[in-house]
Amino acid sequence: MPTVLSENAGRALDETSDAIDHVNVLKSKWNEQSAFDQEKDKTQFRDYDAACDRVKNFYKEQHEKQTVEFNIKARVEFKNKKRARMGVWEAMEMLNTLVDESDPDTDLSQIEHLLQTAEAIRRDGKPEWMQVTGLVHDLGKLLFMFGSQGQWDVVGDTFVVGCKFSEKIIYPHTFEGNPDSQDAMYSSEYGIYQPHCGLDNVMLSWGHDEYLYHVLKDQSSLPEEGLAMIRYHSFYPWHREGAYAHLMNEKDHKYLEAVRAFNPYDLYSKSDGSCDPAKLRPYYEGLIAKFFPPVLDW
Repeated sequence: MPTVLSENAGRALDETSDAIDHVNVLKSKWNEQSAFDQEKDKTQFRDYDAACDRVKNFYKEQHEKQTVEFNIKARVEFKNKKRARMGVWEAMEMLNTLVDESDPDTDLSQIEHLLQTAEAIRRDGKPEWMQVTGLVHDLGKLLFMFGSQGQWDVVGDTFVVGCKFSEKIIYPHTFEGNPDSQDAMYSSEYGIYQPHCGLDNVMLSWGHDEYLYHVLKDQSSLPEEGLAMIRYHSFYPWHREGAYAHLMNEKDHKYLEAVRAFNPYDLYSKSDGSCDPAKLRPYYEGLIAKFFPPVLDW
């Protein structure tokens, strides 16, 4: 059953998530594939090196605690634990109760951010499967209500565990406190993996992306590209910084193209005007019905 959270806990997660987004927006160099954001002023966000203490403290904790041992345990618990049964729109409404209704940067609720992302994709004429991917991409944050250990195993940039921590991960020096960095196998270039084994065969740090991917991979008709957008949208060391090429296989290059096409809609749509959930609900419930069963196991 979902954990009952205080308003302060929900607001803290929301503020941390927004602060992380600001860092990622500043570092972004976005391409011509998205049209909606071409006239946006991307200089308005906080400086990466002067990121707030909340972001720095968050990543220090995340980098120290995301170990191979923890990630194996998290995946075992995912398979063995029953959390909830509900439809996609119901899950969106539940996520809305997690966070404070007033987003500290945009005065938008979480459901409006999901709709903004989907609407930006829709305005650019992208296919229905990509629109609905934008609609659901952050639903993994429900993990915070389903017994996560904190914020560090829900939000934040993701990375590979089980091999050397890449220097292209944000604040790489903070991995000094992670015991895996002292392990001869886990700190080697390939670690427990084989060259070009494919990202499907590595463990990414556990969080809302990885959780939602595992929820939807067998409970949706989304194409592989849509599932990749969900699984890898926070995998910034890979899709923006070029890390982990030595682990990629041929299929991963197709996924990389998909994630790079999706990323601007997630980062920049928060500065768009507000959406009316009641007005848009019929359209998106129609899309939901095309790609998801009426009820999913979460």
